[in-house]
Amino acid sequence: MPDYLTTRELADLLRIGERKVYDLAANGEVPCVRAVGKLLFPQAEITAWLSASRSGPETADQPLPPILAGSHDPLLDWALRESGSGLASYYDGSFDGIERLARREAQAAGLHIREGDDWNRGALRAKLGEAPLVLVEIARRQRGLLLAPGVTGIESFADLKGRRVVLRQDNAASQREFDTRLTEAGLTSADIAPLDTRARTEEELAIALHDGKAEAGFGLGALSGLYGLGFTPLTEERFDLALWRRAWFEPPLQKLMAFLASPACADRASELGGYNLAGLGTVHHNGARA
Repeated sequence: MPDYLTTRELADLLRIGERKVYDLAANGEVPCVRAVGKLLFPQAEITAWLSASRSGPETADQPLPPILAGSHDPLLDWALRESGSGLASYYDGSFDGIERLARREAQAAGLHIREGDDWNRGALRAKLGEAPLVLVEIARRQRGLLLAPGVTGIESFADLKGRRVVLRQDNAASQREFDTRLTEAGLTSADIAPLDTRARTEEELAIALHDGKAEAGFGLGALSGLYGLGFTPLTEERFDLALWRRAWFEPPLQKLMAFLASPACADRASELGGYNLAGLGTVHHNGARA
């Protein structure tokens, strides 16, 4: 099947008339894009849309939609596009990614949930037990305080008092870490001036700072150079992919992982900064092993 379906191809797939396809698109009921006056339907998103509409009992061999969910990472997002994997993305935070894995709405999810000296395993097991999921390291990333251009005097969480801050959604592991660190600094949400709108991805947070909508945010060092932001590193975190084991052996994830291990990806990580790829491919959890 091609990467994009025409109106006729989608109508044939759904066994409906083209007029009905136009109606679905006009009402926002089906994923679509408009290019040069023509409607096109992303095949990966159509597959996910159909899977989400599935009824009946869940089965272990149920096809998994070609979706990568969970936490947004700029290097992984770039690799997803450049690798030609055919995977679509749905980034809404680490905890949302685990929920989507549990509902079999994604093949994989990016996670960076701090658990004492470990990462991600406890949250994964709490939701899915010893399901056949694998936790594979992608990178270690620098995280800290990103500052809008020209902003000074913010070197720690204590310095956020009275400052305009861009926050993430509650499903984001970085927001939960932010809340913990704010409390450790002796502050509460009443001590800062958060934006009304929360950033859904790491990049949205960086853009809000670049545009001067806020003074600071808890983000990735990899985005500081791209958006001309100041950066105070505070921690190194482990970013993993949690994935259904059978999806690991399918072409989409094989293509993605092969590209992540390529010199091109290493060069991109070096260009962005704030990444350590020494542990790329390390398996930190392998559920329900035979």
